[in-house]
Amino acid sequence: MSYIDYYKVLGVDKNATEQEIKRAYRKLARKYHPDVNPNDKEAEKKFKEINEANTVLSNPETRKKYDKYGKDWQHAEAYEKAGQQRGQQYRNTGTGYTYSSFDPDDFSDFFNAMFGQEFRSNSGRRTRFKGRDYTAEMQLNLTDILHSRKHTVTVNGKKIRFTVPAGIEDGQKIKIKGHGENAGPDGINGDLYIKFHIVNNTPFRISGKDLHLTLDLDLYKAILGGELIVNTIDGKKVKLKVKPETQNGTKVKLKGKGLPYYKNENKFGDLIITYQIKIPTNLTEKEKELFTQLSKLR
Repeated sequence: MSYIDYYKVLGVDKNATEQEIKRAYRKLARKYHPDVNPNDKEAEKKFKEINEANTVLSNPETRKKYDKYGKDWQHAEAYEKAGQQRGQQYRNTGTGYTYSSFDPDDFSDFFNAMFGQEFRSNSGRRTRFKGRDYTAEMQLNLTDILHSRKHTVTVNGKKIRFTVPAGIEDGQKIKIKGHGENAGPDGINGDLYIKFHIVNNTPFRISGKDLHLTLDLDLYKAILGGELIVNTIDGKKVKLKVKPETQNGTKVKLKGKGLPYYKNENKFGDLIITYQIKIPTNLTEKEKELFTQLSKLR
């Protein structure tokens, strides 16, 4: 089992501070990351060495044992330390890359002798490198969410076609599994999370899955009754019967004419109509005379 000088791998002095080690790691991780060097075996090997060195030296406890025992640190005391760290995930977000787990094969024999058990789950199965997750945003009109539809998003030059379920809400996220960072043949690809912004391109007000609309009602129709035609959000027209002597602020509910529930296109909210009576203006002398006669009758 060969000894590896981790300080030399990171290009830092043995007296380097934690910040100096972190800076050196970030610089090298960016330089040798697989995304920057696709199909470059040497860069891949170097990237693994850098992660291995940083895993040991960035932890004060493991660095202390490495400094103390050198090539012999794989003995009992080292195994005890490895057992305490078993199951822990190493995560570094300083460079924008996330390393949530590693395959033991990605490290040297020297490292595995020290930490071999640390990177195995209790079931004995090896964990694998997982690519980082990507995030994207998509803007849709309110009328776009009435039915499930196919949409396309471009991430890193790659077009991804997926279905947006009906009823998705503003600010909601959906996950597209495996469309994040490519972790290579032995790893697990990251996921893609898409956040939606819904723009209300309609005259309706939104309250949960219900829609609200204020309709002007002329005085004569409010008093005598009549009919109104209303456009619903899906473009269909609905005929409303106005009862005689309808009061200002009266509400009428059109059941099932609201927004669809998420992933349930057969369930809808309601459309609630509020009547706003409009008082006639610019009355003629004859109209004023008739209203005067009417007021005397009352």
